[in-house]
Amino acid sequence: MENQAFNPYLPNYEYVPDGEPYVFGDRVYVFGSHDKFNGTMFCENDYVCWSASVNNLSKWRNEGVIYKKTQDPMWQKGYKLFAPDVQKGMDDRYYLYYAFDFLGVISVAVSDSPAGKYEFYGHVQYHDGTLLGARKEDGFQYDPAVFVDDNNKVYLYSGFCPVSFPWEKFGVKEQTIKGGMVIELEEDMLTVKEGPKYIFPDKLHGAGTSFEGHEFFEAPSMRKIGDTYYFIYSSINKHELCYATSKSPAEGFQYRGTIISNGDIYFNGRTAKERLNYTGTNHGSIVEINGQWYVFYHRQTNRHPFSRQGCAEEIHIESDGSIKQVEMTSCGLNGKPLIGKGEYFAYIACNLISRFGAVHYNVGVEIDDIHPYFTQEGEDREDNPNQYITNMTDGAIAGFKYFECVDVTQISVKVRGQGNGELQVSTILGGEKIARISINAGEEWHIATAPIHIKSGVNALCFTYQGDGAIDFYSFIIK
Repeated sequence: MENQAFNPYLPNYEYVPDGEPYVFGDRVYVFGSHDKFNGTMFCENDYVCWSASVNNLSKWRNEGVIYKKTQDPMWQKGYKLFAPDVQKGMDDRYYLYYAFDFLGVISVAVSDSPAGKYEFYGHVQYHDGTLLGARKEDGFQYDPAVFVDDNNKVYLYSGFCPVSFPWEKFGVKEQTIKGGMVIELEEDMLTVKEGPKYIFPDKLHGAGTSFEGHEFFEAPSMRKIGDTYYFIYSSINKHELCYATSKSPAEGFQYRGTIISNGDIYFNGRTAKERLNYTGTNHGSIVEINGQWYVFYHRQTNRHPFSRQGCAEEIHIESDGSIKQVEMTSCGLNGKPLIGKGEYFAYIACNLISRFGAVHYNVGVEIDDIHPYFTQEGEDREDNPNQYITNMTDGAIAGFKYFECVDVTQISVKVRGQGNGELQVSTILGGEKIARISINAGEEWHIATAPIHIKSGVNALCFTYQGDGAIDFYSFIIK
């Protein structure tokens, strides 16, 4: 597995969703929220940054904590740092934009380096000192995205547009929701120059627009490719990252399509009922690295929506500027299929469902015991990277894509649990069985082996458990 990239692309003990990827110099930097393993709410940890050489996307470096929630003078106990964004200002410093969960105020921190550390800079405000979000017409400020155009104009994007939301639970008065907005800032990166202006419709204002069915929900992000502005966002469907384009950063956007769904919904016509993963919120963006474009997004783990992990996939910008939806894979940033020999951990599964399919992780709703999920042993720490799939009951499937297989004759699995049955291996979901591995699990991890009959070439590997009880799935070995 050495020198290959996988999904999730960060170490398996790390939970950094809402990833905003940027290339600064010769490194890729990812800024995101910071979930806690088995957390009870989104974004419980302070901001960290991870980076990788543009020439080696398999090796990521932890830049450490770059900003602490307590650095903001508005911080109060319980406030959490939600999804951030970063841009390089005209003064060659780096500006980090963020919001405390549902406070409705956009804050800014600044650093001389993209990897920080960042120091508090101020709150986005009008010339008279009034905070953006304080005026009735401002709309609720949330999930800031910032974009510095070629002409040094600075644009801030913001918005949170649920169909219904328990505002009072978070101590917030009922908000007027009209859609996603743009705010032009002065060159100081802090003062409102113009706006807010609503340019992305929410669910109640989407009828008859190009956004209908995929209206803006949250997670704005802006990129520019050639002379075209690409607005990436999470739609009202929540599981997908969509994009809209315009020749202006401040108006005229038209919906273009879905880039990625964290359940592969819509890919090749797949419906929500046919999702191939446990879905939840999605948030991320696109970036070009050495001439290749990628989309960064996140997946759900641990049977609830509060422990999310970053993933990435290759995308292609077509000649007409469109982006075709891509599927979730296990190889992500690898640039090619994984080597079809060696040991691979089960946590890189890109498809995971029960015999009844998969469901959406909603806040406050427990899913049935029938469902498998990603989890880990012990605490969230670097010296204990032990993530695996647990609770694979009869009919559960873990799928891995893709491997370059040459002369493969044997497959082994490392499992434990109270299961008694077999793991059936195929190259497509529900396809012909090319291996049957007898399972008689126990409390300790152990290895079970079987011959496999697989054609040489690029293949997916799908493991279906058939039997009694439930098993934990740690890894598999291809020989």
